[in-house]
Amino acid sequence: MTQRLAIVLLLAVLVVASLSVGAASLWSGAFEARWLIAVSRFPRTAAAMLTGAGLALAGVIMQQSVQNRLVEPGLTGTPEAAMLGLLGVTLISPGMAVFGKMCVAALSALAGTFGFLALSRVVPRRDPMLLPLVGIVYGGILGATALYFAWVSDLVQFLGGAMLGDFSGVMQGRYELLWLIAALAAALYLLADRITILGLGEDYARSLGLDYRQTQAIGLVIVAVTIAVVVVTIGAMPFVGLIVPNLVSRWRGDNLRANLWVVATMGAGLVLASDLVGRLIRYPYEIPAATIFAVFGAGVFLWLLYAPRRQAHG
Repeated sequence: MTQRLAIVLLLAVLVVASLSVGAASLWSGAFEARWLIAVSRFPRTAAAMLTGAGLALAGVIMQQSVQNRLVEPGLTGTPEAAMLGLLGVTLISPGMAVFGKMCVAALSALAGTFGFLALSRVVPRRDPMLLPLVGIVYGGILGATALYFAWVSDLVQFLGGAMLGDFSGVMQGRYELLWLIAALAAALYLLADRITILGLGEDYARSLGLDYRQTQAIGLVIVAVTIAVVVVTIGAMPFVGLIVPNLVSRWRGDNLRANLWVVATMGAGLVLASDLVGRLIRYPYEIPAATIFAVFGAGVFLWLLYAPRRQAHG
């Protein structure tokens, strides 16, 4: 109970700080303050929290699906595949509604994720670092393809902006798709036991009566839709799905159903904190949250590689 209260209080402090920090003052008047919070500060805070929670939960699904803790959606080509779909729909039908673009990006992300899954089945599992390296190469190929089409169509600036996770442009009316992540998180909670069994591998899962392929497909659909929503709304955010599930696993063990809320809360808090640091470090100018989190995530990733794993309790 004490740990839960501490987590909730820490997140509440970050929320209050996020609502309070900005170039515009909240003390100019009651009406102006309410308008500023409703139109800009609250949407930005909610977007950062939903993005962090969604990417952290997507990382859990990917790690369980391929039985490798060093894998996350950002290392499987999923964001690059989503960006290919978004780039394609921008070229073919630039006037399409945002929801339509999200659907196209989700389908493209799903295709890219299944492509990585097919690769993972032929990669030897003796070295856990091999699969993430394959994912990096695979994502690089998809990213280079997207860059080529962006270059020939004069959309390189669009591609660069769309792949950089930045919350500065989030306002009321431009982030609401991210609330889909809350529904996906609820669906994941219902599937938590199945996802846990999925992580045991295909043979064990089938011996326990699980429809392995169906459960894996459902999980990857959740991942694809989450990544598509995030890419369409704010861009790519590296390392969230990698480090958050690993930190929670080291701290609390591998009870997925008990840990899901911690994974979501920690992901939300870390991304929100990164956005806050990006706003404060060169105030009143901003550094994208993705840049801040990438520096932090790289350091944590190196620690995860070399720090000995101790027995978790709770």
